[in-house]
Amino acid sequence: MPDLTWESTLEWLLGAPLQILVAVVVAFLARGLAHRAITKAVDASIVRSEASRAKRERNSGIPASAAKERHRQRTLTMGSLLRSIATFAIAVITVLTVMSLLGIPLAPLLASAGVGGVALGFGAQALVKDFLSGIFMILEDQYGVGDLIDTGEAIGTVEEVTLRVTRLRDPDGVVWYVRNGEIIRIGNRSQGWSTVLVDIPFSYREDIERVLGIIRDTVGQIDDDPHWHEVLREDLQVLGVESITGGTVTVRVLARCAPDENWGIQREIRRRVKETFDREGIAGPPIPMSGGGHQI
Repeated sequence: MPDLTWESTLEWLLGAPLQILVAVVVAFLARGLAHRAITKAVDASIVRSEASRAKRERNSGIPASAAKERHRQRTLTMGSLLRSIATFAIAVITVLTVMSLLGIPLAPLLASAGVGGVALGFGAQALVKDFLSGIFMILEDQYGVGDLIDTGEAIGTVEEVTLRVTRLRDPDGVVWYVRNGEIIRIGNRSQGWSTVLVDIPFSYREDIERVLGIIRDTVGQIDDDPHWHEVLREDLQVLGVESITGGTVTVRVLARCAPDENWGIQREIRRRVKETFDREGIAGPPIPMSGGGHQI
């Protein structure tokens, strides 16, 4: 056994221990720099997006607060994901470096890890598929919290989006957990704009031109209402007679509006048209009688 002297101790300390310490310190510094760079990039992206949206709002006069918050949440999620990936990569490199400095052979370990990774990949294909699908869903902004979506399995409002599952709540209040890897298609009813589509029936005996004029005046009042004007993307259009069936004439009203606002506008159109028809004496569609006939 060699004698333990100051020179041998100093030589040992300046060898592997010092190198390991340097490797760990460098790893922490690299992690801090990576996180700082990612955070700066995320903040800059949010600032640029808010500035761009503010400019579009000034030019169009249409508020985009929901879209702004949506982009902010998606950017923050991607920043968190990138920070986790950076931490994992730096940790793996640091561990391998320390093992190499300690004299542990890495070739058998890496070979075993490769075989184990292949086995794990085959055994956890569904989990890997879920995570990859979740990453692409977030990157492509297919949907976000608050969106009303159709996943094929369930239709509901998104309450939470993670890399593995998406949580929905349907109109009945049932919470659905849908694995991202099982979602083949997505129908997003809250992205971009929605369509206002209302069919208004009335009696075949009424003067069509008179009824069309009454409907145009009524929906024009909705266009002028400040509350509804903010969510309408274009003026409500009375397209004309959509169908004539039996004793019923149907007129169609169409327009674009902000996402998820079409239901409220459609109900408001029906309410106002009903009140106007009552006031102007416009007869509604014939009511079927139990004997098979119709009552006007």
